[in-house]
Amino acid sequence: MASGGIKAVTSLFRPSLFKNKVAIVTGGGTGIGKGITQELLYLGCKVMIASRNADRIQTGAAEMRGWLRQHGRSENQLEVATCNIRKEPEVKSLISQTLDTFGQLDFVVNNGGGQFVCPAKDISLKGWNAVVDTNLTGTFLMCREAYKQWMEANGGAIVNIIADMWKGFPMMSHSGAARSGVDNLTKSLALEWVHSGVRVNSVAPGSSIYSDTAAANYGDLSIFEENKKTVPYGRLGSVEEVSSAVCFLLSPAASFITGESLRVDAGQSLYAIATYKIPEHKTKIATYKWEDDLEQQTSDGKEK
Repeated sequence: MASGGIKAVTSLFRPSLFKNKVAIVTGGGTGIGKGITQELLYLGCKVMIASRNADRIQTGAAEMRGWLRQHGRSENQLEVATCNIRKEPEVKSLISQTLDTFGQLDFVVNNGGGQFVCPAKDISLKGWNAVVDTNLTGTFLMCREAYKQWMEANGGAIVNIIADMWKGFPMMSHSGAARSGVDNLTKSLALEWVHSGVRVNSVAPGSSIYSDTAAANYGDLSIFEENKKTVPYGRLGSVEEVSSAVCFLLSPAASFITGESLRVDAGQSLYAIATYKIPEHKTKIATYKWEDDLEQQTSDGKEK
């Protein structure tokens, strides 16, 4: 697969792996979400992509439908819905619309999310709530409604896209808190829903995954070059390396895996190089030292 339009789509998995399966991919029209959608389509899956940005998702859908036509596939393999995952009624409608359109729901990929770079002291309550509601609450609503409307009775697989927040997330503490919450939510739902035949896992792309969408959002490609220094592989990751991990977790090959968060970061989260530089200290933090009070009192002549 390739970024910036669809020049080629392929997969290591057999093309019919997900034939007669149905998936929802939130944020499925751009970046990593688009890469996941493309591979699912290649593997025969019917996909509903959803985003609150109607123009952006329609543009991505048009490109992918062009690829479907080019390869003799039905354009009806891909459908589009506008949905703000922070809004409970819209999430309920998305799940029911998918069921009305395709008649079933086998997979949910919670890729939709967002954040902005900002020191914690400057994050407004409105900004905090927006990020937490999108990344954590939105993921919860998607999982809950997919389970209640279909998967409780029929089983299925859910993959939540999180982030490399294992060592904290300086300058994006709102996102780090929300993604950590999703990591724990993944574990909780995996245990609560296992009796229904539902597997719930997460994929954590490293910050070194390059996509045209991410590059446009940052507006500065030097960020990626600096990031490369923190990757043990010495290179950036690709969208395809994330989408293949997602497809693995959705596939029967992962039938004995649930409640896990798979890091796709070439060991970046384990590497010791700091990605955040601590500013010069304004106030010296005193060293704590324990002293024997009894010895001190004796030397002062207060006690013998």
